[in-house]
Amino acid sequence: MWRRIKYGMGRTWMKAFGWRFEGEMPKTKKFVLIAAPHTSNWDLPYMLASAYILGIDLSWMGKHTLFEGPFGWFMKALGGIPVDRRSPQGLVHQVVERFKQSDTLYLAVPPNGTRKKVEYWKSGFYHIARGAQVPILLSYLDFGRKTAGLGPLFSPTGNVRADMDRIREFYRDVRGKYPDLESVPRLREEEAVSEVA
Repeated sequence: MWRRIKYGMGRTWMKAFGWRFEGEMPKTKKFVLIAAPHTSNWDLPYMLASAYILGIDLSWMGKHTLFEGPFGWFMKALGGIPVDRRSPQGLVHQVVERFKQSDTLYLAVPPNGTRKKVEYWKSGFYHIARGAQVPILLSYLDFGRKTAGLGPLFSPTGNVRADMDRIREFYRDVRGKYPDLESVPRLREEEAVSEVA
């Protein structure tokens, strides 16, 4: 019943703003979803509407202090996973362990980590997927075409440059709400590979 209500909410949101959703949910119980490009607070409601249409409970990471106090339960109900950046194990390790302990987990990560333009994406999404041995799902909010959707699912190979070339090609023509704030999909690790080569 609740899933049908959320599906209706998602469809209503998209229709009200003249958007459409394309793509199909892959038949897997775990993945790291790249949420890109991320240039606006408007990205969140479109992402949630897409998740409602797909009928999935999308999770996201948040600083552990967001889940303290009287509204902590609400943040968790929205799909939040508390992580402690002070932990000696590190954020990646915490999330990898969460994947191992979960039967189903769909984790959305905006790799640029901010709505501002950055020189490099944060590589956490890549290392989480590698460490948890789960695939990466490319997703998008294309404000140019008013389309939200899912792209291909792939397992990271460990060849960072080749995997990022694939990701760059996918997002090449996808436009965020504020195109001047878009960041080129690029990791610092790629430059390290170039220096070694």
